[in-house]
Amino acid sequence: MLILVLVTILLTHAAAQPAAPLQYGGKTYKTAKIGTQTWLAENLNYEAEGSVCYENNPANCAKYGRLYNWEAAKKVCPKGWHLPSNAEWDKLYRFVDGDKGTKSPYKSETAGKYLKAKSGWNKDGNGTDDYGFSALPGGYGNSGGSFSGVGDYGSWWSTNEYKSYSSSAYFRRMYYDYDYAYWTISNKSYLQSVRCLQD
Repeated sequence: MLILVLVTILLTHAAAQPAAPLQYGGKTYKTAKIGTQTWLAENLNYEAEGSVCYENNPANCAKYGRLYNWEAAKKVCPKGWHLPSNAEWDKLYRFVDGDKGTKSPYKSETAGKYLKAKSGWNKDGNGTDDYGFSALPGGYGNSGGSFSGVGDYGSWWSTNEYKSYSSSAYFRRMYYDYDYAYWTISNKSYLQSVRCLQD
């Protein structure tokens, strides 16, 4: 019985599966195959209208990628890739934590631990990066020009609008001091990171 449990754990948290790199906008991006999905293994850093570097510092773009408002985020992924929906984020979280539920959007108690990069998070908040997703804490910005959270949390847009408020949309977030990965909503004018998913 103990051997079966250990095998199950090892299969659930299999080694990262790097996929073919992606060339886009003069930059080469790492990718990772996680279950049946292929994700960018770093935040997008493609200059587009509606995007900025954290604190307008190019060094932050180089480290964390650019921050995008929701309208820009929906259009910025290269051909053959797209901004993920809630259902696609849910699928990632569930594959990583082994959950078989159907609730959407889905909050995972443990996926953050397995998806966060092994370095770059404040106060020893790094993850194990079991799947090569290498989530980094790029923080966020708002339309007024202020920024917050770099090093503490990462935020990534979803394609889904929040039905109760047409001015808001869903995004996903991970914190330095928690293992969970969850969802919340934000005004579409706020600036979050982007991870593209292969079609």
